[in-house]
Amino acid sequence: MAAVVPGTLLNALNSSMIVLALVPIERDYGVGLAAASWLISAFYLAATVCMPLMGRLADRFGARRVFVSGLALVCATSALAPLAPDIGWLVAARVLLAAGTSVAFPAAMAVFRAALPGGPPQGAMALVGAANSSAAAFGPVLGGLLVQAWGWQAIWLVNVPVTVLGMVLALVLLPPVPPRAPASVRGALADLDLPGIAAYAAAAGCLVAFLLGLSDGPSRVLLGIAAAAGALLVLRETRTGTPFLDLRAMAADRRLPLVFAQNTAVAVVFYLSFIGVPQWLQGGRGLDPAAAGLVMLPLTGVSALLLPLVARGLRRFGERPVLLAGSTLLLCGSGSLLLVGADTPVWALAALTALLGLPNAFNNLGLQSAMYRAAPDDRIGVVSGLFQTFRFFGSITAAVVVGSVFADGADDAGLHTAAAVMAAVSVPLVLAGAVRRGRPAPA
Repeated sequence: MAAVVPGTLLNALNSSMIVLALVPIERDYGVGLAAASWLISAFYLAATVCMPLMGRLADRFGARRVFVSGLALVCATSALAPLAPDIGWLVAARVLLAAGTSVAFPAAMAVFRAALPGGPPQGAMALVGAANSSAAAFGPVLGGLLVQAWGWQAIWLVNVPVTVLGMVLALVLLPPVPPRAPASVRGALADLDLPGIAAYAAAAGCLVAFLLGLSDGPSRVLLGIAAAAGALLVLRETRTGTPFLDLRAMAADRRLPLVFAQNTAVAVVFYLSFIGVPQWLQGGRGLDPAAAGLVMLPLTGVSALLLPLVARGLRRFGERPVLLAGSTLLLCGSGSLLLVGADTPVWALAALTALLGLPNAFNNLGLQSAMYRAAPDDRIGVVSGLFQTFRFFGSITAAVVVGSVFADGADDAGLHTAAAVMAAVSVPLVLAGAVRRGRPAPA
């Protein structure tokens, strides 16, 4: 765990720290917000595409080798990015950063499968989840401190000691996992299923770009390319002997598609609150950014603190009661959000964000455990990458919804509309948790 955690927190940390550096970057490079915003969009776009790909590499070439290679890419990119001559080079560095940080989670799951036999290691996954939640919660705070003290370059350079430590610990502590790919270059390339990877990258990339661009008007071209690439992906993966995505196995065993769908829905609800509530706190409730940040802290802090207890419940009772509790809490939090307004006391708002944060621990760990249990041994990396990809789809969808409901300002009406969407998505999650077939609780 000491070897795995430094790498797994990098994705969440780097996706959250950047928001505090946009204004200084705009000023230094003499660009507007639209150009600087590509530093965020390019990261999400690249991470969405790269997560399953990096998982595939971990499955075929050995999880430790790929894990260390990803950290090395992050280290080199972070050391050189502050020297970028213009914003275009800096955006390219963010793409490489997203690719490197996308390795950690799927490779970690592959390491767990090889080193910790006997079912989902809920304690280990809880620690990874706590690290990610803490990184997401404190990333903006850390980013603000680094930018204030040493400039925007510091949010890149802070990755260097973290990745060096991670590489050393991984090489010393992680067990070597033998590669499954053929030894020859030609055989290894054929085993990777490059046509399937290309079709997936085109479909996922164009779909994410379509969602990110909805605020400027839907692009039929991007949607058409995504649909065509998706059709080619299905055609390719159902006919090849070594598919990148084993769609036939997923069709035969529907546990994984159900987990992916639930993960997307949970992400939509969570990020509607994570993105929308801070905007309303400032625009509708009239709080300053510092006060709004403190009110939002329980949303992720409570989840990180609760994860060890949820892990214990998973070991004792299985996924079904944990996911049912998580979805029920999600519905309760969404319904409570319908009751707040501009005159709601700050203490009540802090209590509400804590309530909204509670289900995150249940849902994330419960779904990770269900994914881990359903994934085949030789595909745990790519399945884990897909699991994260569907979470990205949910978060991007939530951002689009927030932009739509707050188009005329972050007022009470927009917040209540977002809360209604959250409640509507939570209802089928409760139903799925109630009817889900889970493993029996241990005697």
